[in-house]
Amino acid sequence: MAAPIEHEPEYLLPLHRGPWTLDDVLALPDDSETGQRVELVGGGLLVSPIGNFRHQRLIGDAYSALRNAAPRHLEATVELNVQMPHGQLLIPDFTVVRRRDFDGVLFPVEDVVLVGEVISPTGRTQDKVLKRDLYAKAGVPFYLLVDPETKPVCLTLLALDGDEYAEAAVSRDGVLAVTEPFPVRLDLLT
Repeated sequence: MAAPIEHEPEYLLPLHRGPWTLDDVLALPDDSETGQRVELVGGGLLVSPIGNFRHQRLIGDAYSALRNAAPRHLEATVELNVQMPHGQLLIPDFTVVRRRDFDGVLFPVEDVVLVGEVISPTGRTQDKVLKRDLYAKAGVPFYLLVDPETKPVCLTLLALDGDEYAEAAVSRDGVLAVTEPFPVRLDLLT
């Protein structure tokens, strides 16, 4: 009878009492060392693994389309630390922000124009419900969801209406062409 193989996890979060703060989270090793993305909501941590190859490719394709189409006063980026109200931290898969001279770690949500998430199997509720609500309440004008579980990929652009999002455009064929926040065609058929 073979003995079970035991292995140590590569990284364990430190024991922590009480609510987590931004300073606590920023003191953790970055995700390139741990293989985990750590976000902060309501004093608790949302820890998720870095996505698989297809997930990362969809992020890259969406980012490339947004970067190439963005007007000069806007720029696209990936995995930006977005400082949310009430000491919270979210890290969207891709983001469009107002171009500014910035070299900090925490980007202010007030300068975020669009956030995007490629929905992961482990984060469906977080992406479709929790983050949607947090981004809307923070005033982010647009939220783009990419659902790789549908065949082909489904893209849904949500636009802020008051303090909630309303569906602005949806594509179930892997291609989404929109005029807001700027004209862009996202082709995520691959």
